[in-house]
Amino acid sequence: MLKTTALLTAALAVLTAAPATAHANGDWAGWQKDLRGSRHNAAEWRINQHNVGKLKLKWAMAYERGGAYIVRSQPAVVGDTIYFGAPDGKFYARNARTGKAKWEFTLPPASRFAYNSDGPTVANGKVFFGDSTGRLFALDQRTGRQRWQTQMDNTVAAQTTSSPIVHNGLVYVGTSSSENVLPRDYACCTFRGHIDAYDIDTGALVWRHYTVPEPVEVGTWPNGAKRFEPSGVGVWSSPVIDRKTGTLYVGTGQNYTGKGGEFDSLLALNARTGAVKWTNQVTDADTWRWACNEPDPEGYCPGLKDNTNLDYDIGATPNLFEVNGRQLVGVGQKSGVYHVFDARTGQVVWRRQLGVPWPSGGIGGIQWGSSYDGERLYIATYAADPGKLFAVDPATGGVLWETPAPADGCSTGGAAGQPGCAPAHGVPVSSTPGVVWLGAQDGKFRAYDSKTGRILWTHDTIQDVRGVNGLTGRGGAMAGPGTGAVVSNGMVYVQSGYVSDYVNPHGHVLLAFGL
Repeated sequence: MLKTTALLTAALAVLTAAPATAHANGDWAGWQKDLRGSRHNAAEWRINQHNVGKLKLKWAMAYERGGAYIVRSQPAVVGDTIYFGAPDGKFYARNARTGKAKWEFTLPPASRFAYNSDGPTVANGKVFFGDSTGRLFALDQRTGRQRWQTQMDNTVAAQTTSSPIVHNGLVYVGTSSSENVLPRDYACCTFRGHIDAYDIDTGALVWRHYTVPEPVEVGTWPNGAKRFEPSGVGVWSSPVIDRKTGTLYVGTGQNYTGKGGEFDSLLALNARTGAVKWTNQVTDADTWRWACNEPDPEGYCPGLKDNTNLDYDIGATPNLFEVNGRQLVGVGQKSGVYHVFDARTGQVVWRRQLGVPWPSGGIGGIQWGSSYDGERLYIATYAADPGKLFAVDPATGGVLWETPAPADGCSTGGAAGQPGCAPAHGVPVSSTPGVVWLGAQDGKFRAYDSKTGRILWTHDTIQDVRGVNGLTGRGGAMAGPGTGAVVSNGMVYVQSGYVSDYVNPHGHVLLAFGL
């Protein structure tokens, strides 16, 4: 299981014509691209479906082998600068067209290895990002000097996979945890998922919404370790905001132990106060920890006997869009279903099963995020035998086209003969006018025609490349929130290398393409 393997590694290391907030200058300033979560750059005119086949690698940034190994930080691009975190515990600002260094920031020491585990957001002269130890940072956009930091969560395996979003003087971000993949002798689990709002200038907590009641000790596991419940319901994904109604939307994960809470739900909260407007829980029960995948989970898998060991998180970021004057919010789930709700009431408008649900692992479904270009939703499925890219009608959920991950992806290029390869898409989808961008577990980065789904261009990231920093790197499996494509001002940027299944004598890479 690719996602759970990576989590265990981290834990043990401890509709409008165009999106309303698209930047006219082509910046991609945050993971979601805009407040509505479109992951679409409507201002990109240089690269299109007619010339995308001419893209060439312009520069690369190679990381040293070691640390976390995985890359989780999707870049942000503002003006002539690209901002991104690395698995080496550093955060970088470089010239977006050449890769020339501007500044770098080393994460302060922590109780466990710290690395950037989400995508940065650039706003109000600052760069905001979280790390693998549950901290949130604000750096000066021009110099990289730390302006403030705050500890969002102190539990043993808390981390930040939710990328920040900024609105009306507040920074919004969720907190997740890999506590449920720690070894059996650990007293699982005490983590409570939450979504927070912080003051943009000081880092002071303005409000917090917990997604599950406070855990209490209820007995022991079979080995005598203390057992706590309920717990979990992490906020893995990034929030979006409807600026007209002042509503924040975000998805939640499954329970680790016990029952109750807002697990597997889409939340609609007042962006100013955190008060709940509505919730829609899309799974009746879902309780899971790593032990559910072990040979003898009896007594250690909380959902084994009642068949709720599903791992059907809503780990994807929502999409806000309008159909016939009605505001809708859609989100993908690891069960393979894409759900669409009335954004005002939470009433279900339509649902579409796109992926094959896999119990106890949940990797057959929809991971991290989809894209909306004003006409179509672009949604990818993970290891869904095979994973596919879909174009979907936002009004009805009808499938307009679908393109499977190429069958030869694991037998060609750098993935050939490598363990763990599969025709799968565990990354967020991005789009620009005429083009949809998506990486795959086979290490291939592909561009698709947005009208037909035809593959227009492929780049194999599993090959040695010399970085502008003098190191040699190599891509790997493209999975996780950090390997979504960013397209800005005639350039395409993508990180490659999520897990260490592939043979790689070097560290992973950030790749920058242009015409």
